[in-house]
Amino acid sequence: MMSSDWLPGGGATPPLEKWPQAEARAMGQAAKLFKTLHRTRQQVFKNDARALEAARIKINEEFKCNKTETSPKKIEELIKIGSDVELILRTSVIQGIHTDHNTLKLVPRKDLLIENVPYCDAPTQKQ
Repeated sequence: MMSSDWLPGGGATPPLEKWPQAEARAMGQAAKLFKTLHRTRQQVFKNDARALEAARIKINEEFKCNKTETSPKKIEELIKIGSDVELILRTSVIQGIHTDHNTLKLVPRKDLLIENVPYCDAPTQKQ
């Protein structure tokens, strides 16, 4: 394919030298975010085939829906949303396994277990 055969609104992707620098950087950020989201998905939903598949489909759908976006401002906004989602998944989601009728066993990842401030039974009064 010749380098002039691509279409701005879709079709084949042009060589990177044809893209303005900001667009090339945004494409690189989006590709990195895509990989990071999938790695996070694999860690967060480890051993849960249904959740792994649902998250995979959702990530792929969101990127596919927005792959023709050309506005740098909108692309930047979408990358920020994706980064925020990755952070929330990595820091806030804990797996739960049904063990009984009304019982869940929580399985936190090691990176979620942080040192907590010790509880004080006899707090001092502020002056």
